[in-house]
Amino acid sequence: MIIEPDEAVRAGEIAATTAEEPSMYPGHRVLAMFPFYNEEVHIAEVVPRLHDGLVDKIIAINNRSTDSGPEILRQGGIEMLDEPVAGIGACIRMAIEYARKNEYDILVVMAGNNKDNPEEIPMLLEPIVQGRADYVQGSRFMSGGSSANLPLFRLIAIRLLSAVFRVYSGTKCTDLTNGFRAYKVALFDNPEFRIEQSWLNTYEFEYYVHWKVLQCKYRLVEVPVSKTYPAAKNVPYTKVRPFSGWWQMLRPFLFLWLRIKE
Repeated sequence: MIIEPDEAVRAGEIAATTAEEPSMYPGHRVLAMFPFYNEEVHIAEVVPRLHDGLVDKIIAINNRSTDSGPEILRQGGIEMLDEPVAGIGACIRMAIEYARKNEYDILVVMAGNNKDNPEEIPMLLEPIVQGRADYVQGSRFMSGGSSANLPLFRLIAIRLLSAVFRVYSGTKCTDLTNGFRAYKVALFDNPEFRIEQSWLNTYEFEYYVHWKVLQCKYRLVEVPVSKTYPAAKNVPYTKVRPFSGWWQMLRPFLFLWLRIKE
C-alpha cells in the first residue's frame, strides 16, 4: 500500500500501519530508510534497485526537495514521508519514530544518492539477526569492501577521521563516515540516547549515536560493503561541505567528551 505524503505525515505526525505479511527475518521486522534532498537523478537510478525481498519495508524521507525526486518515488511505489526540518538527523529520527509506531525492531539507513548497494543489506543485518551485534557499521575499507571512484580528498579525510576516532575512543574503526548502517531500534529506548535534541538535526546525529553505542557498551560490528561514487567528475557526489560538514561530524565526540552536551 502506497501512502501519499500528506496522508502519511501532517505537521510531523506519523501514521501507524498494520503488518500484513510475515517478516522476511523470523523474529525480526526490518525497516530500511533513505533520506534525500534534491536527488532526482540519483533517485531515478536507485528506485529500480529497491525490489521486494530485501527487507520488510522501505521508506524514503523527503527533506524539503524542490525537484522531481518525490514524484519519481511515488511512481516507483516507494512510501515517502515529508520531513519539514532540514537535516539528515531529523530524517533518521523520523524513521525511528515510524519504526517504533509500526513495530519494526531493526532499522537500516542507506544513502538516497545511489552510492550504496541495496543488495548488501543482508550483510548489514546478519550480525544483528544472529545475535552478535546491536549496531552494524558498513565499511568500504575492510577486506571485501570497495569504494569505486572515491575522490582523493574524501579518501584522505575519511581515513584521517577514522584514525582520530580510533585513538580518541580506543575502539576499532575503519570507516567512520560511511552512512550505510543498521541499528536495533531498541537502542533508542535507552534514556542515555537523547536523540530529540535539536542540535542533532543534521550530520551530528549519526556520530552522536555512534559514540553513545560505545559509551553504553552496546555491541558494534563492522562489515564490508561497497560505496560507488559518480565516475563523471562534474557530477556532485555529496552535500557535505568541505569544512563545516566535517566539523558537524566531529563535534558530537568533542561535546560529549567535554560534557558540553548530553
